[in-house]
Amino acid sequence: MSNYKAGDLVQLTIIEQIDNGYLASDNKMKFNLITEQLYNENDQVEAFLYHDSKNNLVATAKIPTVSFQTFDWAEVKRIYRNLGVFVAIGSTFEVLVSVDDLPQHQAVWPEVGDQLYVILTHDKKGRLLAQPVKEEDFDGSWDTAPESLFNQDISGRVFRSGKEGAVIISEDGYRGFIHYSERKEEPRVGEWVDGRVIEVKKDGTLNVSLLPRKQEARLEDSETILTYLKENNGEMSLDNQSSPEEIKATFDLSKSAFKRAIGKLYKDRLIKQEEGKTILQTKEADK
Repeated sequence: MSNYKAGDLVQLTIIEQIDNGYLASDNKMKFNLITEQLYNENDQVEAFLYHDSKNNLVATAKIPTVSFQTFDWAEVKRIYRNLGVFVAIGSTFEVLVSVDDLPQHQAVWPEVGDQLYVILTHDKKGRLLAQPVKEEDFDGSWDTAPESLFNQDISGRVFRSGKEGAVIISEDGYRGFIHYSERKEEPRVGEWVDGRVIEVKKDGTLNVSLLPRKQEARLEDSETILTYLKENNGEMSLDNQSSPEEIKATFDLSKSAFKRAIGKLYKDRLIKQEEGKTILQTKEADK
């Protein structure tokens, strides 16, 4: 009986060519070797073992970039809501990331094209699984971010997302935490995000915001209000005296952000306010 298991690396000798590759042996057991490379009889090949769709143990000459000791990024290729997601690990086959290792709320599951930072493991039946990185896997080995990163732009990929916030691995290997108040919506696990550093902590990790800077936000928010006015006959029953709750319900903005945006529209002479309303100036409304 074979002692081999999925994930083993074996040295094989080519016996003969078959339909989807080669028949190869280690002098104890024969394997179907799945490969597009060309070999001759008696060539020596290092191969990686895995289970095919029929649960047969087969071999591939394309060694995965992910291993049982080494994490690597793996692109999401397929999604099954009751099972998990399948990721590409740099080989000829894809590996399942179990639903048990994904967020409970499927709204923040990765989408096709997102990437997860994973390591290989086995399920109870000895089949390969890919397991996403956890905080404890880093064991305090994060790179230390310099203080000069404060208020600088930063990009990275989300590897944990929850009610309190999300954690990213930056492209330079820094840990960044995004508090729920510093983003408009909860980012997906595996999503690439662009933000800015709002704090460099003493331990060298970062606090990150996905919200635009005030100047950028003011431009964006003023465009939102302007579009709303154009779509509502050039007026709205909100002005600088409206309650925060009314403003939040209409634009999902704080009152201070609303007033900054209104101020810009005033400065550009695009609006006026009277009798509790904000009104688009005639020259703009006629466009």
